[in-house]
Amino acid sequence: MIGDEPTNPQVNNRNSFYYNLLPYESSDRSPQRETGHGTRYFHNGLPDLIPDPYSIHAASHIQRVQMYTLRYAAEENCLSSSAYNSRVRNLDYGVLLRFPQRVKNQGTADFLPVKPHHKWERHSCHQHYHSMDAFSNYDLLDASTGRKVAEGHKASFCLEDTSCDPGVRRRYACTAHTQGLGPGCYDTLYHANIDCQWIDITDVSPGDYMLKESYQLVQESDFSNNVRCDIRVIRSSK
Repeated sequence: MIGDEPTNPQVNNRNSFYYNLLPYESSDRSPQRETGHGTRYFHNGLPDLIPDPYSIHAASHIQRVQMYTLRYAAEENCLSSSAYNSRVRNLDYGVLLRFPQRVKNQGTADFLPVKPHHKWERHSCHQHYHSMDAFSNYDLLDASTGRKVAEGHKASFCLEDTSCDPGVRRRYACTAHTQGLGPGCYDTLYHANIDCQWIDITDVSPGDYMLKESYQLVQESDFSNNVRCDIRVIRSSK
């Protein structure tokens, strides 16, 4: 994305993982309170966001990075709790499970930011507006117990119709006034190389896990079609 962070070159290939793509069935299908604010074209029905598991499959990777490169992400609470310990030095390493995000609105109404425009917050480091506290939530779950061992989130700053199905017109662009995602359109701007598009697994032991990606901040017609990926994390001892 233009104006965002480039890929960090400090990659350690001794870290690796594998995953299988599985359907995710949410146990919480209760409707959410917020319906979104903004200029709504499609009024009837509800949006329905579906992540693309194949984009996760194609570009996910584990990366070791030094802490001084993560100072902006730390301001957005995108790191593990241990990263905020006063004993952590700038040259220490953190371990990130990075993955892209491509999401489609296959519902019957526009997906709009929760907050009205006058409540959006401008982030001084990244030079953009945050229109939602978090666009999506990422949970890393223990494969055997289902217990959450790590989590992440992606703050929404560029909701737009990047591309659309044939016959569907793009209506939202990445500006401070028109953020949104229309029915039949895709937002593909959350690449794996940008800040917070990850789960910090610095404190996670090697083993089998499930990556769950969900959207539950704006009311949707279906919360059961979010994505779960099985992951095995293999960490080098060196």
